[in-house]
Amino acid sequence: MSALPPYATPGQRVWFYSFRVICGLIFFFLIAPIMVIIPLSFNAQDFFTFTPEMLALKPEGYSLKHYKDFFTNSDWQAALWNSLRIAPMATLLSVSFGTLAAIGLSQTHVPFRRTIMAILISPMIVPLIISAAGMYFFYSRIGLQGTYLGVVLAHAALGIPFVIITVTATLVGFDRSLTRASASLGADPVRTFFKVQMPLILPGVISGGLFAFITSFDEVVVVLFVGSAGQKTLPWQMFTGLREQISPTILAVATILVTVSILLLATVEILRRRSERLRGMSPG
Repeated sequence: MSALPPYATPGQRVWFYSFRVICGLIFFFLIAPIMVIIPLSFNAQDFFTFTPEMLALKPEGYSLKHYKDFFTNSDWQAALWNSLRIAPMATLLSVSFGTLAAIGLSQTHVPFRRTIMAILISPMIVPLIISAAGMYFFYSRIGLQGTYLGVVLAHAALGIPFVIITVTATLVGFDRSLTRASASLGADPVRTFFKVQMPLILPGVISGGLFAFITSFDEVVVVLFVGSAGQKTLPWQMFTGLREQISPTILAVATILVTVSILLLATVEILRRRSERLRGMSPG
């Protein structure tokens, strides 16, 4: 962070400190609702509020029983297993199709590139409830509604835009002469892709895959429309717990999901910096 220069005017000094206060308030507004659930997940009582013992920081006010309930309750474990079955497959499809689409759309000779790109990233823009309703009516016509494959395809459609955007951003600094040199040495397009192009765009591909995984793992609206009781995922189970039975185990699950999301986003940031170094956009 750059320090305030000694020759700054009074107005510049006011803005310098006001800007930081505003940023701090915005950061607090965004992060406070998330951070509140973390201490509440250790509540020794079955309440969604801070007990006097917790406020007094007494050991008897805290417990791991909600985490124990999550790891021992069959309903929660079934939901976790469904999420772990659906999210990786949806991520694999998103990465495969999204990477190919990004590489194809990066070619200048492709007609209607901008229109195709807008269509492919539309799931990020269209309200999720509209996408979910459309998927429900479409999948019910072709027999995929309420099936494992239907949920995987629906989540893959939601994850593809993230892969396209991250891979496209990686391809901005890609040197096309490398692929031409590979072709001139006798390599076919498939070998050129895996040996030359893929290693350079891999950070963007992995970043897009992580975003797709988070999207699938945390998604609840689409799976409510497309899935059935047999595909009840972890977010669906949390939604059910809030609607039908107020279970503090939801707070423990939410804390675990927040922790996993932070780790994945940290990984994305590390990969982004590595991608910039590979493309020569930042010092090593």
